[in-house]
Amino acid sequence: MIHGVDTSFLVAVEVSSHAEHARARARFQKLLKADDTFALAPQVLAEFIHIVTDPRRFSSPLDLSAAIERAEIWWNAAEVVHAFPTAESTLLFLGWLGEHQLGRKRLLDTMLASTLQASGVTSLLTLNRGDFRVFETFSFPK
Repeated sequence: MIHGVDTSFLVAVEVSSHAEHARARARFQKLLKADDTFALAPQVLAEFIHIVTDPRRFSSPLDLSAAIERAEIWWNAAEVVHAFPTAESTLLFLGWLGEHQLGRKRLLDTMLASTLQASGVTSLLTLNRGDFRVFETFSFPK
């Protein structure tokens, strides 16, 4: 099975001081052992780098070069497939914004959801399930 990776999950897997680190790592390892695959969109990596280098979020943030290195490892991992925005996903993104009356704070999640949905991904690894339930297209593995 292919699971989309949301930034919240990626941050939890990578940052040992994150409150959900142990659970996220365990879930990731379980899926990895099942030979599952992980869909990663470029915008998740940008948001990941932004978050893990922010000293307001973490007492020991990564420096930029370390964050980029971690992002590259994920991007190049054998278990990762790349999900790119397309014309179809962009139209879906715009449609969902209007249909669900989503505001500016929901732009990144909606773009990720539309990118994954257009790529055929129906399972999503996230710590923010509520942000994605509105789209009625994803399951959330335990």
